[in-house]
Amino acid sequence: LQYGIVLDAGSSHTAMFIYKWPADKENDTGVVSEHGMCDVEGPGISSYSSNPPAAGTSLEHCLNQALRDVPKEKHVGTPLYLGATAGMRLLNIADPQASDAVLRAVAATLKTYPFDFRGAKILSGEEEGVFGWVTANYLLENFIKRGWLGEWIQPQKKTLGAMDFGGASTQITFETRDTIENPGNEVILKLYGQAYKVYTHSFLCYGRDQVLKRLLSKLLQTESYQETVSHPCWPMGYNKSLLLSSIYDSPCTEKERPSLALNTTLTLVGTGNGNLCALHVSKLFDFTNCSFSHCSFDGVFQPKVSGNFIAFSAFFYTVDFIQTVMGRPVHLPSDLKDAAETICASSWSELVQKAPKLEKRLPDYCAVSTFVYLLTTEGYSFNNHSFPNIAFQKKVGETSIGWALGYMLNLTNMIPAEKPSSHKSMLYNYWVILILLFVVTTLTSLVTAIYLLRHSKSSII
Repeated sequence: LQYGIVLDAGSSHTAMFIYKWPADKENDTGVVSEHGMCDVEGPGISSYSSNPPAAGTSLEHCLNQALRDVPKEKHVGTPLYLGATAGMRLLNIADPQASDAVLRAVAATLKTYPFDFRGAKILSGEEEGVFGWVTANYLLENFIKRGWLGEWIQPQKKTLGAMDFGGASTQITFETRDTIENPGNEVILKLYGQAYKVYTHSFLCYGRDQVLKRLLSKLLQTESYQETVSHPCWPMGYNKSLLLSSIYDSPCTEKERPSLALNTTLTLVGTGNGNLCALHVSKLFDFTNCSFSHCSFDGVFQPKVSGNFIAFSAFFYTVDFIQTVMGRPVHLPSDLKDAAETICASSWSELVQKAPKLEKRLPDYCAVSTFVYLLTTEGYSFNNHSFPNIAFQKKVGETSIGWALGYMLNLTNMIPAEKPSSHKSMLYNYWVILILLFVVTTLTSLVTAIYLLRHSKSSII
């Protein structure tokens, strides 16, 4: 077996994934599986901007687990990557020097381990979207697969679109035959000898955590930064005091920063008003400006969604909460809207009673569910016909869906541009032929024996 390690340095936390695959099947499809994973304790590496060395130190627990999970004799040949996403993209906008310092500190820690460290970098939003799309379709064997005789088969089924919803950004990526009017949204991939024209876009500041900050900023603006502010998306019975600095510490909200001192404390009181919540959440989108034939929002071109989609990360967690905690099915957009309204109408005590282990995130499910509804319907234009084609999933089999696997497959060249030659499967073919010959020979012998037995019995009679 061969191994590979990817650290997914997201905005809210870092996760380490260890992959494995048979060494003699590097260019097969679907053979890479998740060997292990580890959630790094603490926040994402972008939060260590004032103390970069601590970003590196935070990874040590999971890296030590990798030392145990990967056989010692494989350490030196195991590639190790770190990819940082929207949290670090935001830090790079706000303070490029701090961003560089964090990456240097992280790289310094990774180099002390015996793995084959191949770099720590910030992924672009488009890379994050495309690698998530590659991961999902690779795991589902939508690019190429092995037939039962060991031959390569180009599946007739189409690829799936991929929708990712992280802490600081959200991505949508799908194959399309339509003209992609903005070249920045078009990616041509050649995988296993076939070309794919893919549309992708990453919306920075539209990840879960940044949406909630932007929503708070809008509410404070509406109520002129009074000492006590009503929050229609928080449940009745829930209130919290916040420092202005916790809301305006991001490039996503800094343009709305008030002239008040950032150490000012305000109290927000939940009022559980679903309609008013939806009104405020809708203000986070701009549906008015579009210089293309069709836009999603904020003037971004998007062709019509087509085919099946897989939605993961916070998309999955939000819908999973609706289905498992609230006991509501999600088949149509109206189901999502009704479920969001039900959550918004629930009191704080009712929600805590339903899901005491989720207390930290419970206040925000009303806003996030409403946002997911508006994003998919008003934003991406999913309707009653296309919405049922979205599968909300966390994994395919035992492997997590996300950009990490696609990133490693790309950097290790495990998906060749040309269709793999058939000679790799010759040995496999020989075995199949031998088994078939054995079965045919056995059946022939059995039929002959039965015939001779019956013939001998008839001769005796």
